[in-house]
Amino acid sequence: MKISTNSKKDVYTHIAIIILSLLVLFFSFFFLYLPWSTNHGEAITVPNLKGLSMEEAEDLLSDRNLEFEVTDSTFTPNLKPLTVLSQYPLENSKVKQGRKIYLTINTETAPMIKLPKLTEMSVRSAEQQLLVSGLLKPDLEYQNDIRENEVLEVKYQGTKMDAGTLIAKGSKITLVIGNGTGDTEIDIPCVEGKGFDEAQIIIKGSGLQIGTIIYDPASTEPAGVVFRQNPACSDGGKIRSGEMIDIWISGEQPN
Repeated sequence: MKISTNSKKDVYTHIAIIILSLLVLFFSFFFLYLPWSTNHGEAITVPNLKGLSMEEAEDLLSDRNLEFEVTDSTFTPNLKPLTVLSQYPLENSKVKQGRKIYLTINTETAPMIKLPKLTEMSVRSAEQQLLVSGLLKPDLEYQNDIRENEVLEVKYQGTKMDAGTLIAKGSKITLVIGNGTGDTEIDIPCVEGKGFDEAQIIIKGSGLQIGTIIYDPASTEPAGVVFRQNPACSDGGKIRSGEMIDIWISGEQPN
């Protein structure tokens, strides 16, 4: 059909028809075609999959017409193998039907790592080193040794282990710790009648520790002199290395 353009009215009519046609195409594209092609109004909420097994996650996604793909795996102690650790898109995201959810899961087998050197370290330092290495907080086993709170030995399932030995990540080991006392018994040193400085030298030189220090201004001994000790040395008793001796000193306590 031809439209006459012999007059201005015909030209305006022609332009109006063109504009109307463009508007129809514009609104049809944005309000009909796009909503249809993108499943407008049919968005699906992504469920929370963290902590679920692969079977549970698959069932949950299948019920929502969503798919999944495992893109990464890592090992986390105390979690069951094939447990979902993270997901993308995140929970509560809105996606289209058939969208693929990408999962990171816990591996079935723990990777092997080298046991770090822990002997001669303090208990606290050793525990921190274990956590950094991916091992669990250890059990502690105390043993008579003057190296108090120092790691003497490392065990795994009752067997001694050396630094560098391969062990499964997430394992729990046992640290053998010195309790500050030794197995060797020695004569109790006598420090009564000695000055405080000399008494310290004698006690520490015997492999012992100074325990409680009590000052007594009512003592008749010269100030600064040890006039009593516990355990006493007069009965010829024995004491284990690393144990403590309490002392009483005459005079006022120094500021």
